[in-house]
Amino acid sequence: MKPGYREIKDWIFARIESGEWKEADLIPSEPELVRQFGVARMTVNRAVRELTSEQVLTRVQGLGTFVAQPKYQSTLVEIKSIKDEIAARGHVHRAEVLILKQIASDGARAEELGLAPGEPLFHSRILHYEDELPVQLEDRWVVPAQAPDYLAQDFGTTTPNEYLVRAAPLQRVEYSIDARLPEAAVGKRLKMAAGEPCLRLHRRTWSRGAVASVADLWHAGSRYQFAGAF
Repeated sequence: MKPGYREIKDWIFARIESGEWKEADLIPSEPELVRQFGVARMTVNRAVRELTSEQVLTRVQGLGTFVAQPKYQSTLVEIKSIKDEIAARGHVHRAEVLILKQIASDGARAEELGLAPGEPLFHSRILHYEDELPVQLEDRWVVPAQAPDYLAQDFGTTTPNEYLVRAAPLQRVEYSIDARLPEAAVGKRLKMAAGEPCLRLHRRTWSRGAVASVADLWHAGSRYQFAGAF
């Protein structure tokens, strides 16, 4: 069963996504939402607070809570497909699907995805090659409600990133990059030398007012770099 605050978040986001509520429209007050959903004030407050932090809503002291300016376009620029990166270098991309299944969420992973322990989620592990050299090991966890057909995709021909951009339009992205020694299985898959560090990109994406996916993208430190321009 969906938590009360999630139900309210989904209801608010559905009004915005359908166009019923547009940018700068005033949404119902917290007391009105309490009466409508029959829940505690703290439940409504959590839903509104999270949507505000996710930049779906904006609060104006003394006036109320309004639909925020959409942020979709800027976040789309930040998400790149490994297949497109490889093609831009004039090389050939190939993907090997190692894991594609449903699992039960638990511990920190459940919390990061906004799920209760034991709720189902989708897990994929895909090894990406550039001209037959492994360059990225992608571990991804996806919230089924955001992308219900995830397990039916052929990730040998399309990437999870390409599918999710269509199925769960990006609203917000959070990421971190660090260098660390990989687990033996990761190093073996990426054909790394003993003691060679990995570059790991940890990324969490939001869609429709809730977390859509979390990914760990592992790269051999000697064969990959992150770069950008502003």
